[in-house]
Amino acid sequence: MQEKSVLVVDDELLIRDLLFDFFLEKGYRVSVADSGPAALEKLAKQNFDVLLVDLKMPAMDGLEFIKEVRKKKISTPVVIITGFPSLESALEALRQRVYDYVIKPFNINQLFATVRRATESAAA
Repeated sequence: MQEKSVLVVDDELLIRDLLFDFFLEKGYRVSVADSGPAALEKLAKQNFDVLLVDLKMPAMDGLEFIKEVRKKKISTPVVIITGFPSLESALEALRQRVYDYVIKPFNINQLFATVRRATESAAA
């Protein structure tokens, strides 16, 4: 089985470190970015199997980032993680074809199951 890859995009260092360590331990190749623009640079150089994207970030929020990703015809599954859920952002996430919308604080094992399903659905 080929190693799966995940890009974690979150402005909170603690969340980036937690997800980096967790997914690395689960056998994923993990990259992290602290902002939407930094993540776009990584996407220009490498493909990922799934993107874990925080909703609220300075400079470019998660939805703006996803719009940029979709403009570039990148169809990688996206899982939004947010501590600031709203009906408006959830509906916009659906319009942007987001795979799932996960509310912080999340159960890391449930998040892992979501990421695994996202990578399997993309491969199908």
